[in-house]
Amino acid sequence: MRVFDLSVVIPAHNSGAVLETTVRRVAARFTGRPVEIIVVENGSTDDTAAVCDALAAGWDPDTTVAFAALRSAKGMGNALRVGALASRGSRVLLTADDLPFGFDDLDGAERADREAGHRLPVVIGSKAHPDSVADRGPARTVLTRGFATLRRLILGTRTGDPQGTFLVDGALLRALAPHLTEPGFLFTTELDYAVESAGIRPVEVPVRLAAEHRGHASRIAPADVVQMARGLLALRRRRTALRTAALAAR
Repeated sequence: MRVFDLSVVIPAHNSGAVLETTVRRVAARFTGRPVEIIVVENGSTDDTAAVCDALAAGWDPDTTVAFAALRSAKGMGNALRVGALASRGSRVLLTADDLPFGFDDLDGAERADREAGHRLPVVIGSKAHPDSVADRGPARTVLTRGFATLRRLILGTRTGDPQGTFLVDGALLRALAPHLTEPGFLFTTELDYAVESAGIRPVEVPVRLAAEHRGHASRIAPADVVQMARGLLALRRRRTALRTAALAAR
Protein backbone atom coordinates (compact mmCIF):
# COMPACT_ATOMS: atom_id res chain seq x y z
CA MET A 1 0.00 0.00 0.00
CA ARG A 2 1.34 3.42 -0.94
CA VAL A 3 2.12 5.84 1.85
CA PHE A 4 1.41 9.54 1.39
CA ASP A 5 2.62 12.63 3.19
CA LEU A 6 -0.72 14.32 2.60
CA SER A 7 -4.26 13.46 1.55
CA VAL A 8 -6.33 16.31 0.09
CA VAL A 9 -10.06 15.59 0.48
CA ILE A 10 -12.36 17.63 -1.77
CA PRO A 11 -16.14 17.29 -1.41
CA ALA A 12 -17.78 17.91 -4.77
CA HIS A 13 -21.46 18.81 -5.15
CA ASN A 14 -22.45 20.46 -8.43
CA SER A 15 -18.78 21.35 -8.85
CA GLY A 16 -18.45 20.66 -12.56
CA ALA A 17 -17.44 24.22 -13.42
CA VAL A 18 -14.47 24.36 -11.04
CA LEU A 19 -13.45 20.84 -10.12
CA GLU A 20 -10.91 20.03 -12.82
CA THR A 21 -9.13 23.35 -12.32
CA THR A 22 -8.94 22.71 -8.57
CA VAL A 23 -7.58 19.19 -8.99
CA ARG A 24 -4.95 20.37 -11.48
CA ARG A 25 -3.88 23.16 -9.12
CA VAL A 26 -3.40 20.72 -6.27
CA ALA A 27 -1.49 18.28 -8.48
CA ALA A 28 0.81 21.06 -9.72
CA ARG A 29 1.45 22.28 -6.19
CA PHE A 30 2.65 18.84 -5.07
CA THR A 31 4.49 17.60 -8.16
CA GLY A 32 7.22 15.20 -7.07
CA ARG A 33 5.76 14.64 -3.61
CA PRO A 34 3.78 11.63 -2.31
CA VAL A 35 0.32 13.19 -2.09
CA GLU A 36 -3.14 11.84 -2.85
CA ILE A 37 -6.15 13.82 -4.03
CA ILE A 38 -9.52 12.34 -3.04
CA VAL A 39 -12.61 13.87 -4.63
CA VAL A 40 -15.93 12.75 -3.17
CA GLU A 41 -18.91 13.48 -5.39
CA ASN A 42 -22.11 13.77 -3.37
CA GLY A 43 -25.52 14.06 -4.97
CA SER A 44 -24.63 16.34 -7.87
CA THR A 45 -27.16 17.11 -10.59
CA ASP A 46 -24.65 18.61 -13.04
CA ASP A 47 -21.65 16.98 -14.75
CA THR A 48 -19.52 16.62 -11.60
CA ALA A 49 -19.60 12.82 -11.71
CA ALA A 50 -18.53 12.85 -15.36
CA VAL A 51 -15.66 15.23 -14.57
CA CYS A 52 -14.53 12.89 -11.77
CA ASP A 53 -14.66 9.88 -14.08
CA ALA A 54 -12.69 11.69 -16.79
CA LEU A 55 -10.02 12.79 -14.34
CA ALA A 56 -9.67 9.26 -12.97
CA ALA A 57 -9.50 7.71 -16.44
CA GLY A 58 -6.85 10.14 -17.65
CA TRP A 59 -4.67 10.23 -14.53
CA ASP A 60 -1.04 9.23 -14.95
CA PRO A 61 -0.51 6.21 -12.66
CA ASP A 62 3.24 6.84 -12.56
CA THR A 63 3.03 10.33 -11.05
CA THR A 64 3.80 10.80 -7.35
CA VAL A 65 0.42 12.51 -6.92
CA ALA A 66 -2.38 9.95 -6.83
CA PHE A 67 -6.03 10.62 -7.62
CA ALA A 68 -9.20 8.87 -6.49
CA ALA A 69 -12.83 9.69 -7.22
CA LEU A 70 -15.35 8.40 -4.68
CA ARG A 71 -19.09 8.77 -4.07
CA SER A 72 -21.12 9.50 -0.95
CA ALA A 73 -24.65 10.41 0.01
CA LYS A 74 -25.50 14.06 -0.55
CA GLY A 75 -24.01 16.40 2.03
CA MET A 76 -20.62 17.95 2.70
CA GLY A 77 -20.22 16.02 5.95
CA ASN A 78 -20.98 12.72 4.26
CA ALA A 79 -18.38 13.48 1.59
CA LEU A 80 -15.70 14.54 4.07
CA ARG A 81 -16.28 11.44 6.20
CA VAL A 82 -15.96 9.10 3.21
CA GLY A 83 -12.82 10.88 2.06
CA ALA A 84 -11.27 10.87 5.53
CA LEU A 85 -11.86 7.15 5.97
CA ALA A 86 -10.36 6.40 2.55
CA SER A 87 -7.31 8.59 3.12
CA ARG A 88 -3.79 7.22 3.60
CA GLY A 89 -1.85 10.41 4.27
CA SER A 90 0.07 11.15 7.44
CA ARG A 91 -1.93 14.38 7.35
CA VAL A 92 -5.30 15.07 5.78
CA LEU A 93 -6.51 18.39 4.40
CA LEU A 94 -10.29 18.88 4.37
CA THR A 95 -10.88 21.66 1.87
CA ALA A 96 -13.48 22.91 -0.62
CA ASP A 97 -14.04 22.36 -4.32
CA ASP A 98 -12.69 25.78 -5.34
CA LEU A 99 -9.77 26.20 -2.89
CA PRO A 100 -11.22 29.39 -1.36
CA PHE A 101 -7.93 30.21 0.40
CA GLY A 102 -5.57 28.96 -2.29
CA PHE A 103 -2.79 27.26 -0.31
CA ASP A 104 -2.62 29.80 2.51
CA ASP A 105 -3.84 27.17 4.97
CA LEU A 106 -0.99 24.79 4.14
CA ASP A 107 1.61 27.57 4.14
CA GLY A 108 0.29 28.76 7.49
CA ALA A 109 0.42 25.24 8.91
CA GLU A 110 4.09 24.94 7.94
CA ARG A 111 4.87 28.18 9.75
CA ALA A 112 2.83 27.14 12.79
CA ASP A 113 4.63 23.78 12.94
CA ARG A 114 8.01 25.51 12.87
CA GLU A 115 6.98 27.91 15.62
CA ALA A 116 5.66 25.06 17.77
CA GLY A 117 8.71 22.89 17.15
CA HIS A 118 6.56 19.90 16.23
CA ARG A 119 3.77 18.89 13.89
CA LEU A 120 0.47 20.19 15.20
CA PRO A 121 -2.43 17.70 15.33
CA VAL A 122 -5.10 20.11 14.05
CA VAL A 123 -4.60 23.33 12.07
CA ILE A 124 -7.47 25.42 10.71
CA GLY A 125 -7.36 27.87 7.82
CA SER A 126 -9.43 30.43 9.67
CA LYS A 127 -11.39 33.41 8.41
CA ALA A 128 -11.63 34.49 12.05
CA HIS A 129 -7.87 34.96 12.47
CA PRO A 130 -7.07 38.66 13.02
CA ASP A 131 -4.59 38.61 10.12
CA SER A 132 -7.00 37.01 7.66
CA VAL A 133 -8.39 38.88 4.66
CA ALA A 134 -11.92 37.57 4.43
CA ASP A 135 -14.46 40.38 4.02
CA ARG A 136 -17.73 38.86 2.84
CA GLY A 137 -19.98 41.87 3.19
CA PRO A 138 -21.86 43.30 6.18
CA ALA A 139 -24.82 40.90 6.13
CA ARG A 140 -22.63 37.81 6.00
CA THR A 141 -20.36 39.24 8.70
CA VAL A 142 -23.30 39.77 11.07
CA LEU A 143 -24.58 36.24 10.47
CA THR A 144 -21.11 34.76 10.95
CA ARG A 145 -20.73 36.55 14.27
CA GLY A 146 -24.16 35.33 15.30
CA PHE A 147 -23.20 31.74 14.53
CA ALA A 148 -19.99 32.19 16.52
CA THR A 149 -21.99 33.43 19.50
CA LEU A 150 -24.32 30.42 19.25
CA ARG A 151 -21.35 28.05 19.17
CA ARG A 152 -19.77 29.62 22.24
CA LEU A 153 -23.04 29.62 24.18
CA ILE A 154 -24.14 26.11 23.26
CA LEU A 155 -20.86 24.22 22.84
CA GLY A 156 -18.39 26.36 24.76
CA THR A 157 -15.76 25.90 22.05
CA ARG A 158 -12.94 28.41 21.63
CA THR A 159 -12.13 28.02 17.94
CA GLY A 160 -13.05 31.14 16.00
CA ASP A 161 -13.82 29.47 12.66
CA PRO A 162 -14.64 25.76 12.91
CA GLN A 163 -15.95 25.88 9.35
CA GLY A 164 -12.62 26.75 7.79
CA THR A 165 -10.31 24.27 6.11
CA PHE A 166 -8.85 21.61 8.40
CA LEU A 167 -5.40 20.02 8.30
CA VAL A 168 -5.54 17.05 10.66
CA ASP A 169 -3.18 14.29 11.74
CA GLY A 170 -4.19 11.37 9.55
CA ALA A 171 -4.27 8.68 12.22
CA LEU A 172 -6.30 10.92 14.52
CA LEU A 173 -8.85 11.77 11.83
CA ARG A 174 -9.27 8.20 10.58
CA ALA A 175 -9.83 6.94 14.12
CA LEU A 176 -12.33 9.70 14.88
CA ALA A 177 -14.22 9.84 11.56
CA PRO A 178 -16.50 6.82 12.20
CA HIS A 179 -17.87 8.65 15.24
CA LEU A 180 -18.64 11.89 13.37
CA THR A 181 -22.22 11.75 12.17
CA GLU A 182 -23.07 15.22 10.87
CA PRO A 183 -24.11 14.85 7.21
CA GLY A 184 -23.82 18.50 6.21
CA PHE A 185 -22.11 21.79 6.94
CA LEU A 186 -21.71 21.13 10.68
CA PHE A 187 -19.26 18.27 10.11
CA THR A 188 -16.14 20.32 10.79
CA THR A 189 -17.84 21.96 13.77
CA GLU A 190 -18.46 18.46 15.11
CA LEU A 191 -14.81 17.58 14.46
CA ASP A 192 -13.65 20.70 16.27
CA TYR A 193 -16.00 20.02 19.19
CA ALA A 194 -14.71 16.47 19.52
CA VAL A 195 -11.02 17.38 19.58
CA GLU A 196 -11.51 20.40 21.85
CA SER A 197 -13.47 18.27 24.33
CA ALA A 198 -10.48 15.89 24.44
CA GLY A 199 -8.04 18.70 25.20
CA ILE A 200 -6.68 19.18 21.68
CA ARG A 201 -6.67 22.87 20.85
CA PRO A 202 -6.73 23.54 17.10
CA VAL A 203 -4.32 26.21 15.90
CA GLU A 204 -5.91 28.75 13.58
CA VAL A 205 -3.78 30.30 10.83
CA PRO A 206 -4.55 33.36 8.68
CA VAL A 207 -5.92 33.02 5.16
CA ARG A 208 -6.85 35.29 2.29
CA LEU A 209 -10.29 34.59 0.91
CA ALA A 210 -10.24 34.48 -2.89
CA ALA A 211 -11.50 37.70 -4.44
CA GLU A 212 -14.48 36.02 -6.10
CA HIS A 213 -15.80 35.01 -2.66
CA ARG A 214 -15.59 38.45 -1.09
CA GLY A 215 -18.66 40.62 -0.84
CA HIS A 216 -21.02 37.87 -2.00
CA ALA A 217 -24.56 38.39 -0.79
CA SER A 218 -25.43 35.93 1.93
CA ARG A 219 -27.59 32.97 0.96
CA ILE A 220 -28.29 32.17 4.61
CA ALA A 221 -31.97 32.42 5.51
CA PRO A 222 -33.50 32.81 8.99
CA ALA A 223 -34.42 29.11 8.85
CA ASP A 224 -30.71 28.31 8.61
CA VAL A 225 -30.10 30.04 11.94
CA VAL A 226 -32.75 27.84 13.56
CA GLN A 227 -31.22 24.76 11.91
CA MET A 228 -27.78 25.76 13.17
CA ALA A 229 -29.06 26.13 16.75
CA ARG A 230 -30.79 22.75 16.61
CA GLY A 231 -27.66 21.15 15.18
CA LEU A 232 -25.46 22.63 17.90
CA LEU A 233 -27.84 21.42 20.60
CA ALA A 234 -27.72 17.93 19.09
CA LEU A 235 -23.92 18.06 19.17
CA ARG A 236 -23.95 19.10 22.81
CA ARG A 237 -26.06 16.06 23.66
CA ARG A 238 -23.34 13.90 22.10
CA ARG A 239 -20.46 15.53 23.96
CA THR A 240 -19.56 12.50 26.09
CA ALA A 241 -19.51 10.15 23.11
CA LEU A 242 -17.46 12.57 21.02
CA ARG A 243 -15.00 13.22 23.84
CA THR A 244 -14.56 9.50 24.47
CA ALA A 245 -13.92 8.87 20.77
CA ALA A 246 -11.43 11.73 20.51
CA LEU A 247 -9.54 10.62 23.62
CA ALA A 248 -9.27 7.10 22.23
CA ALA A 249 -8.07 8.46 18.88
CA ARG A 250 -5.29 10.63 20.31
